[in-house]
Amino acid sequence: MRLDPTPLYRKVIIPWYDSGKACLATIAFMVFVFLFAITGILVACKTPEYIEHKWVPGLLAVMSGGVILSTSFRLIKRYAYKLKEEKEN
Repeated sequence: MRLDPTPLYRKVIIPWYDSGKACLATIAFMVFVFLFAITGILVACKTPEYIEHKWVPGLLAVMSGGVILSTSFRLIKRYAYKLKEEKEN
């Protein structure tokens, strides 16, 4: 992230795709993808022809879960940083 060029405040400039609303939208979309992957795993386990292919929805679940966790950690760090700045002022 870049710093604001004004020497007085030095606030971090957050791009639009890393804003709070965009991160929350990403988490919401990834929850739907995660649920879709879990459904795929359940269907693959019930259908004998697809048991050997259950790794595909499993990989999708792991990847979407990773995006959910990383985006959640990013938001938690950002809000903790804001709270810390507010307490200092």
